[in-house]
Amino acid sequence: MKPHLLILCDPFTPPAYTPRLRCWCDYLTKQGWRIDVYTEQGEPLTFSHHYPIHEVCIYRTHSTIEWAVKSVCSLLFDWRNRAFSHRVRSAIAGKRYDAVVCCTFSTFPLRAALDIARERHLPLHVDLRDIDEQAPNAQYQNHRQWWARPFRAWYSHTNIRRRNQVLRQADAITCVSPWHKQFLSAFNSNVSLIYNGYDAAIFSPHDQQVDEFTIAYVGRIYEHPMQDPTLLFEALQTMDINLHICWYTNSAGKQRIRHLAKQYGVERFMRYFDYVPPAQVPAILHSASILLVLSNNAVDSGAHGIMTTKFYEALGVEKPVLCIRSDEECLAQVIHDTNAGLAATTADQVKAFILSAYHEWQQNGFTHRQVDQDRKRMFSRQYQAQQLETLLLTIIRPRTATYD
Repeated sequence: MKPHLLILCDPFTPPAYTPRLRCWCDYLTKQGWRIDVYTEQGEPLTFSHHYPIHEVCIYRTHSTIEWAVKSVCSLLFDWRNRAFSHRVRSAIAGKRYDAVVCCTFSTFPLRAALDIARERHLPLHVDLRDIDEQAPNAQYQNHRQWWARPFRAWYSHTNIRRRNQVLRQADAITCVSPWHKQFLSAFNSNVSLIYNGYDAAIFSPHDQQVDEFTIAYVGRIYEHPMQDPTLLFEALQTMDINLHICWYTNSAGKQRIRHLAKQYGVERFMRYFDYVPPAQVPAILHSASILLVLSNNAVDSGAHGIMTTKFYEALGVEKPVLCIRSDEECLAQVIHDTNAGLAATTADQVKAFILSAYHEWQQNGFTHRQVDQDRKRMFSRQYQAQQLETLLLTIIRPRTATYD
């Protein structure tokens, strides 16, 4: 009999949206593992799944007042984790598990996972997609209201302290970049790297002829200095070709891009769109001629180990990737190793890259990047799920009987 996992995670639905864990759960279920997922209640689940997902209601009225009161209680007493832990422990009474897995982009529900693992003497595996230290100015924190900003430093410090207490007691940790692995190894000696990736069943090459040469950006645009797109605008100033840059992003991101386009006098190249549902993203990627990834020099920006899922999805469809500006760190290295495109450091590099893709489009009606196939496969979520399975068995087998 295969092991039985208790998985605690942040919400499966937007804005958290965890395709990484979804794919892992799909794979493990197909391999015969038994899984129970407990998560905070969010938007309605709209995807099919063959394992139980139990949603725990934390915010009942969804009012600002309730959110503010419970946020203060969580800051002072870790209320959110404690409430989640209590409800999950009641729900799983009488059930037997072989390990607890916690997957999160923040600190919730790490404490709940540790409580249950301790109580039941089970191994704990923690998967961290993001950590506070990787980005300047608390970019990944959700509380962006003006009245909450004075508490950011306190909130971040408290969450980091609570997170590290759990990490020191975890049996294994996985993370998403070499920088994360090096950083987290200070708290735990058993840290493994499983990159973010792409779902090979969804993001696969599909050459289709298109009438327009477009550069597409799909995703959120963060504040400066975490992303610096200025090299693109500098390159466009000296270009005289028929191209459009399509921005599928948040309202604040559109405002920032409009300001830069006006500043550099390149408004004619820009098109703006709202966010699209995840199901529509593959079609956008297939029809684009270049896929844009926004970043910045890691040393100058203070943003480290940012391995955006959008890059891996571009890798999956084998479209030329233009990363601006190069982080000169983990992301640039993977772009180089996979031959996925360019991590740019100068405007001249950007211009030459765009023109090369433009000429390819003129000849073929589409663009296709000849990526390194062996390295590409390493970033498929299906391959990474196998990595996770191997790691889980190393912490489960020493404590339980061998499974068939």
